[in-house]
Amino acid sequence: MHDQQPAPPPGGTPESEPELFTWEFASNPYPAYAWLRDNAPVRKTPLPSGVDAWLVTRYADARQALADQRLSKNPAHHDEPAHAKRKTGIPGERGANLMTHLLNIDPPDHTRLRRLVAKAFTPRRVAEFAPRVQELTDQLIDTFIEEGEEGSADLIHEFAFPLPIYAICDLLGVPREDQDDFRDWAGMMIRHGGGPRGGVARSVKKMRGYLAELIHRKRLEPGDDLISGLIKASDHGEHLTENEAAAMAFILLFAGFETTVNLIGNGMYALLTHPEQRARLQKALADGDTGLLETGVEELLRFDGPVELATWRFATEPLTIGGQDIAAGDPVLVVLAAADRDPARFEEPDTLDLSRRDNQHLGYGHGIHYCLGAPLARLEGRTALATLLRRLPDLQLAAEPGDLRWRGGLIMRGLRTLPVKFTTAQTTVSD
Repeated sequence: MHDQQPAPPPGGTPESEPELFTWEFASNPYPAYAWLRDNAPVRKTPLPSGVDAWLVTRYADARQALADQRLSKNPAHHDEPAHAKRKTGIPGERGANLMTHLLNIDPPDHTRLRRLVAKAFTPRRVAEFAPRVQELTDQLIDTFIEEGEEGSADLIHEFAFPLPIYAICDLLGVPREDQDDFRDWAGMMIRHGGGPRGGVARSVKKMRGYLAELIHRKRLEPGDDLISGLIKASDHGEHLTENEAAAMAFILLFAGFETTVNLIGNGMYALLTHPEQRARLQKALADGDTGLLETGVEELLRFDGPVELATWRFATEPLTIGGQDIAAGDPVLVVLAAADRDPARFEEPDTLDLSRRDNQHLGYGHGIHYCLGAPLARLEGRTALATLLRRLPDLQLAAEPGDLRWRGGLIMRGLRTLPVKFTTAQTTVSD
């Protein structure tokens, strides 16, 4: 039982070379990625920022590139002048002295920092956090049911966006009275140029200042939270420096919220536009079977995942990917969205099948940079989707799919809004 992607462009894969990074491309990039896989699987491409980068679109090449340590995460290896280097990372992180995090460094520093962070960010800590994620989920649904117009809501702004912000703030140890500031700063960061000029950099700077103060307070009065855990963690007696701790807290917040916003938003959109798959999942949940929810979240990550392109890599020496020679200093971007729809790896890749078993998608990366926060994102995604389907069983899109707009930006893939309608009489909390 499968549902197809709604309203694909006629003919599926374009016959001629497609135009990339337009608004039309953003709404459905998959036909263009299919053309690249077939015709130019490793291709040097001008990006909207003006930087040229190699796009890697086939699964086998993508998996190889993600694990290739000749591809550095450190922007210092980018063979471009300083002004161009500023176009390849998170806006504002360089000016705010937040560069020393896991997305920007290589072994041995990466090995040391990841080991330290893993000591604080344990699977046990994530598992113990499950009741709080459920509580937040129900509170947000209660709020948009009670305060919104009769039977309608925007699932991005009223649900998918605040849930991971408040969750990661709780996990980090940000006091409740300060969490709305984080929500405002994160809101600016997620707009990808839709806000005032320089707004992202200003938000990053404010967040950096706040984190420095919070880390200082946690050193004096540690609690049972992630920042206190980062401060206490040591590796052969070596601790995180204050800059490292601030950068790690920042990237856990930055990488940990937008990916989950998009997992929930893209995932719910896929379910709403694939009614047969959504009905299967609702029936399984009603029967107390969580197996389809677990495989279903993995399939949603593969089918239309939250991270379209993996973060920047830079060749430290001449190398070859997919038969293409790449020069030292060249940027390389692995297109996860293309790799995860590769028919050479996935049967019927453009079909959504929540029960898909052979599903080694690359949605959270591969190799030493595999996403450290994947267990938390999966917990939030499963909780959010299951609770929405249980509490709002007749949830429907309140707009035509073609009228929805996707946020601009190179790395992430997510909807700007997701308007829905539902029957308020069916919104009691399920046990």
